[in-house]
Amino acid sequence: MARVLVTGGGGFVGGAIVRALLRRGDEVTVLGRRRYPRLEALGVRCIRGDLADKQAVMAAAAGSTLVFHVAAKAGIWGRRADYHAANVIGTENVLAACRACGIPYLVHTSTPSVVFAGRDIEGGDTLPYADRFLCHYAATKAKAERLVLEANSGNLRTVALRPHLVWGPGDTNLIPRLLDRARRGRLVRVGDGRNRVDISYIDNVVDAHLLAARELMGRGRNAGRGYFISQGEPVNLWDWIGDFLERAGAPPVTKAIGYRAAYLTGALFECLYTVFRVESEPPMTRFLAEQLAKSHWFSIAGAGRDFGYVPGTSAAEGMERLVAALRGSAEPAAAPPAGDSGPTGDGKC
Repeated sequence: MARVLVTGGGGFVGGAIVRALLRRGDEVTVLGRRRYPRLEALGVRCIRGDLADKQAVMAAAAGSTLVFHVAAKAGIWGRRADYHAANVIGTENVLAACRACGIPYLVHTSTPSVVFAGRDIEGGDTLPYADRFLCHYAATKAKAERLVLEANSGNLRTVALRPHLVWGPGDTNLIPRLLDRARRGRLVRVGDGRNRVDISYIDNVVDAHLLAARELMGRGRNAGRGYFISQGEPVNLWDWIGDFLERAGAPPVTKAIGYRAAYLTGALFECLYTVFRVESEPPMTRFLAEQLAKSHWFSIAGAGRDFGYVPGTSAAEGMERLVAALRGSAEPAAAPPAGDSGPTGDGKC
């Protein structure tokens, strides 16, 4: 039995990792900004606190032997200071806690957005960090990942995982947004509709985290490295969305906008929202236009080679499970506030 800290354990990915750890008999602590009665009922020790609060992170980490750092501020709009506090300072605090508490292993949940610079990526493997970022989320996650990998040492082994478009039953981000936009007639295809992207079923993402941790605690071939995580079978983004909407009984996508027009529209919205200090997320941004129109899929060969990651659930099987879960739900999860033109602005969530 291991004593494990999961930051962001109340979220979609973090919560799934917590449940997997409990099934194998680990003692789990969760650090989050709210109380999680359902986790507490399962025997999870829940510490309420903010990642930017160093003392709260220290208190949560005390006694752990392994950390899954999943928590982050995601999204495509907001104040830079807020993203920096959660994603950069928060990660610095997690690393400081690992050193102070003598925790030898850290698995960091990153995002492929750290290497996305607006150009098509097809089968990318070993890629440099992007030379430009059009949203604070990607910029701060890149800095956080650098901090984690640079911290790798003989006393603290670290690894970064980059799951792409995580989805499945229980999703509170991508799937609710898709359904919400489609039902309101505000889901718009951006680009020519031929772009291919990676997707990551939740069970596979959890498996990747557990396998990466096991390797860190063993031979450590993955220490100090970043890995792309996905189904290993890229999909045509808009065909996949269309198939899901049809299976879910939601209206199809009937509107379209060219990539250049969407990009310029996004730039205009960004300018207006900045000048007038509008806090809500714009219906389009430059980053969102690129994400919805460009191809971005990656090789998972490194993860397979270094810690044995193989997607155990196919995209087709995952879709069947998702649709069955939606049909069995009394009410679909409420969509979080976001722009109205696309499904999500984050390469991870």
